[in-house]
Amino acid sequence: MKFGVLALDYDGTIARDGILDSEVRAAIAEARARGIAVVLVTGRILSELQQVAGDLQFVDAVVAENGAVLAYPSGHLRPLANLPSLTFLHELRRRGLEFKAGQCVVELDAAAAPQVLTVIREQELPLVLLFNLGRLMVLPQGVSKGVGLREMLTTLRLSVHNAIAIGDAENDYDLLAECEIGVAVSWGSQALQNVADEVLRGDGPAAVATYIRQAMEKVRLPPERIGQHRLLLGTAEDGHVLALAIRGRNALVAGDPRSGKSWVTGLACEQLILQGYSVCVIDPEGDYRTLESLPGVVVFGGDDPPPELPDLARVLRHPDLSVVVDLSHSPYHEKLSYLKSLLPMLAAIRRTTGFPHRIVIDEAHYFLHEPNVHELLDLTLGAYTLVTYRMSDLHPTLREAIEGVIVKRTTEPHEIQTLLEMAGTKIIGSEWKAIFASLDISQAILLPGIQEAGGKPLKFELFPRLTSHVRHKAKYLDVQLLKEQGFAFTENGKTVSPPARTLKEFVSLLADVPSKVIEGHAHRGDFSRWIADVFRDHFLASDIRKVEQRYRLGHIHNLADSLAKPIQERYEFSPGQVRDSQIPSVPPVLQHGPSSKRDLGDKQP
Repeated sequence: MKFGVLALDYDGTIARDGILDSEVRAAIAEARARGIAVVLVTGRILSELQQVAGDLQFVDAVVAENGAVLAYPSGHLRPLANLPSLTFLHELRRRGLEFKAGQCVVELDAAAAPQVLTVIREQELPLVLLFNLGRLMVLPQGVSKGVGLREMLTTLRLSVHNAIAIGDAENDYDLLAECEIGVAVSWGSQALQNVADEVLRGDGPAAVATYIRQAMEKVRLPPERIGQHRLLLGTAEDGHVLALAIRGRNALVAGDPRSGKSWVTGLACEQLILQGYSVCVIDPEGDYRTLESLPGVVVFGGDDPPPELPDLARVLRHPDLSVVVDLSHSPYHEKLSYLKSLLPMLAAIRRTTGFPHRIVIDEAHYFLHEPNVHELLDLTLGAYTLVTYRMSDLHPTLREAIEGVIVKRTTEPHEIQTLLEMAGTKIIGSEWKAIFASLDISQAILLPGIQEAGGKPLKFELFPRLTSHVRHKAKYLDVQLLKEQGFAFTENGKTVSPPARTLKEFVSLLADVPSKVIEGHAHRGDFSRWIADVFRDHFLASDIRKVEQRYRLGHIHNLADSLAKPIQERYEFSPGQVRDSQIPSVPPVLQHGPSSKRDLGDKQP
């Protein structure tokens, strides 16, 4: 991720005895001159901060009162909560407790905490206590430095995922956790240092100035600890959860056709989106449309023409939006031409704004095999995810830039060798090559070369997806099978209709074929076996098998509709669509699939 925001605690971090360090002030000015937004995030009451720091125009914005009050560059103030009730304040005075009240926060000596807690309990108030060294802050529930910063950056159309936060004390936990990189100063709280991504060594605020200048020289954020921001992909064989740190790493998802590459990629996209990262998915086959069910996801293309680049650019300047560009209805030459313009535009936008945080390119071998990859991709900034079954076709420069590899079922020896070379080793025991070839649809392997793999291939079971998965909508819904691979509806060994050679035809024939014919096939499990053997879509086959089982138990009355529904949902198929396929060729795996010579009619399970 690009470094675009710097969030700084004030007292104890960049100021001593209330006085801002002069070197820090100079470093802040340098950062702003490079386009990095600087936000002061403090527990102080705003008016008191102005008294000690003077004109606050040396930063882009201020989050005061421990996140409760936002001060925008225009001078506009926005409180996120109300001051505690007058009844509460009167009771503090009655008890002889000295306090200061801002717009939302009440500040006291930390020794007053037991009495304050008693008052809160007696009055049944939605207030919390927060300590900061020797001081106590009373705040409305749900208010923190992290919440305040997120609200501020949302208004400024910036993102916490491009931010570095630096703090020193107890009230900075949430601030460091909210930002992509949380840094604790070594002269502050030891407990805070224990959970920070990085500890800034030194003996005072001048060391912060040095850190800021060093961070500015790098376009990418420094690596974080594997903790706050993670992708939970599955469970390893020893039972531990496989968690990958969300960093600006270039990743590859590799495997044979129909091995589940886009499924695991979609799993990662879901988690990124739900954690507030912006994602741009370039989707040549229509596999990722269902991500639109998640908040902030917009799908372009598909049945409509691909979006005009200026329109797409406007959307991508919003850090809380993600985009799927569905090119499934575009001919290959149009896809290639479109991406030659789209990819450089994405790189330029991300250099300027920092988002989208991750760019996913499916079927990457079609578009990234030539020496001009540096003109298309910003490999220095990184955060690309490439999906392909032809790893060897990717340009060598691109393969060298890959930092993490997830492998689905892979059987081609040359592609396996390419993967092993990318992982930094040319020989992993032959048993691993056999394992690559035998992976189930729900399994994957994380290759060594990435910290989380632990130095060897790590096999794991994938977690479930949140959204449904549409497998190559155009490619598989319309694909024309060989005649002997089609489904023949039969009764007493005689065909009663032309064979269904596409899934579209199959769904249409379900509405025309006599019920007793459909019931006979369902009783024998012919439908699920055909889909599993010919299309290799084991998820859909499982759904159809459940329908067949429910029919045998007498739980289904309209069998044809029940069989059609899983196909319609998985492939976004409407029965009114044209039945004739417009795809002239069949993928080799379908031409030579294991069922190519089988007659599924009247076959016993």
